[in-house]
Amino acid sequence: MEKKSKNPLKSILTIVISLAFAGFFLWLALKGLDFKVIQASLAKANYLWVLFASVFGILAYWFRAIRWNLMLEPMGHKISNSNSFWSISFGYLMNLTIPRSGEVARATALYGVEKVPVDKSFGTIILERVVDLICMMGFLGLTLLFKYEAILSFYENSGVNINPNKILLVLFILATGTILFFVFRKRLVGVPFFGKVVNFIDGIFEGLATIFKLKEKGKFILYTLGIWISYYFAAYLVCFALPETSNFTIADGFFIIVVGTLGMIIPASGGIGAFNLAMKFGFMALFISMGKSAELGGEMGLTYSFISLPLQITIMLVMGLISIPMLAKAREKAVSDQEINN
Repeated sequence: MEKKSKNPLKSILTIVISLAFAGFFLWLALKGLDFKVIQASLAKANYLWVLFASVFGILAYWFRAIRWNLMLEPMGHKISNSNSFWSISFGYLMNLTIPRSGEVARATALYGVEKVPVDKSFGTIILERVVDLICMMGFLGLTLLFKYEAILSFYENSGVNINPNKILLVLFILATGTILFFVFRKRLVGVPFFGKVVNFIDGIFEGLATIFKLKEKGKFILYTLGIWISYYFAAYLVCFALPETSNFTIADGFFIIVVGTLGMIIPASGGIGAFNLAMKFGFMALFISMGKSAELGGEMGLTYSFISLPLQITIMLVMGLISIPMLAKAREKAVSDQEINN
């Protein structure tokens, strides 16, 4: 089947918009703050804690790779953990160029080395996001339980106004679209274009359904906990690098990972700007709840973000760049094995 050429203008436009988001949010984060204070804090930071945090950041990749293998197994695909690991690393690298492109890149990379159909592996990736959302809600629950005042202060400082009617409208449209899809599914299959779409969606649903067919549910839960515990320590340990935040409690760590995740949701290149702004507001809220200066909290939030975010991006870049030759080598081996078998 002939592949359609990608539109370079669309990709360039997406990257430009992503960078514009990053620049705008970074401007908001830095607005009105004395950068010399942040420079002084960065100069006296203990970067040994950052090194410890990086170990947990990479460990999360490995746990996610093994868990992905468990999810693909019910569909008859037994893949190597290394190919899973490097496909994930490549996906994160692509996210640095075009936000949210990593999911497709990851599924495509895995197909190149393991021949797992993209629609099926993409379905398991969507399932991962659902599981991650549940874990995130767990952290939010812990944060509400232990840091309710900080959450309330963060909401008030962020300027976000949640309209429940709009949320209900979006949910209604999604539910209606899903129902219509299943009602007219058989008719749509006969139409050439819609037939391909239906088959792709079927593959995604098959990937989503693997949660009910998992052979090792205990391991799945264990590796999921491993991923999020690693995320937690990758975020929390950075606090010990700064004297002003070295006394942060475990509950403060729950709050930081929730706020940081919210910042990374924004489609800004590499989370730049959005993550910084989220940390600024988040630390302001934490410092207010502790009876400390909001201004100092904002400065420390930015200082933290200028350590934590480069750490995340460095891991993405290093692991992603290594993944390119590793995946190429795995592809060559897969082709060679196929030729021998034929």
